[in-house]
Amino acid sequence: MGSGVQDRPMIELRHVYKWFGAQAVLSDVSLAVARGGRVVVCGPSGAGKSTMIRCINRLEDHQQGEIFVDGMELTADVKQIEAIRREVGMVFQQFNLFPHLTVLENLTLAPIRVRRMSRREAEDLAMLHLERVRIPEQAGKYPAQLSGGQQQRVAIARALCMKPQVMLFDEPTSALDPEMIKEVLDVMLELAQSGMTMICVTHEMGFAREMADMLVFMDRGEVIETAPPDLFFTAPRNERTRLFLGQILRR
Repeated sequence: MGSGVQDRPMIELRHVYKWFGAQAVLSDVSLAVARGGRVVVCGPSGAGKSTMIRCINRLEDHQQGEIFVDGMELTADVKQIEAIRREVGMVFQQFNLFPHLTVLENLTLAPIRVRRMSRREAEDLAMLHLERVRIPEQAGKYPAQLSGGQQQRVAIARALCMKPQVMLFDEPTSALDPEMIKEVLDVMLELAQSGMTMICVTHEMGFAREMADMLVFMDRGEVIETAPPDLFFTAPRNERTRLFLGQILRR
């Protein structure tokens, strides 16, 4: 692998716009995430945070600008979208597990169908990642038998089973009871320390300070400010960032 590939951002958005009708939900969004970068996206409700990361694996399509994942441009080409989705794992607010499948079956479904793994290989991989998220003993249970925190950890393990290069998290703790949030954030911190490229939309500012190497503040569909955590929290440059932090850190 040449140094050019190593230097290239793992994810890059260039002047991305998206409209819902007449409303611009993303407006001139540009962002580069380095290989192994750990980015937290924050901002008020309706800022465009979830829309932006959903555009990165084409769950939403953008109407203007360019998005690249590992140097490959995301276009309407179905084969290209599938190729990019194989490299980009996503964890949502809701766990989106199949209720009629066991935890192990939820984890092995895509590796067998999409990655063409043997069942044995897929099950070994699934157990490895269930160990990683600290719930291997739940492999034979159904999602309804698990707590919300356990279900979200299964969802993370399921995404990891596809061996992605990038993980996207869309407010992964917002549907959880407070006592379950830490167990999910701890798993994400370990993942960040392993060198995985991560983009996480979250309001958990303590976690952001610990996990991120860059914070991105969005408001009204625009990227207002990007900065490393120490600067972001102690010396935000933009008035809107200061107002947001003032409100969220007082809670």
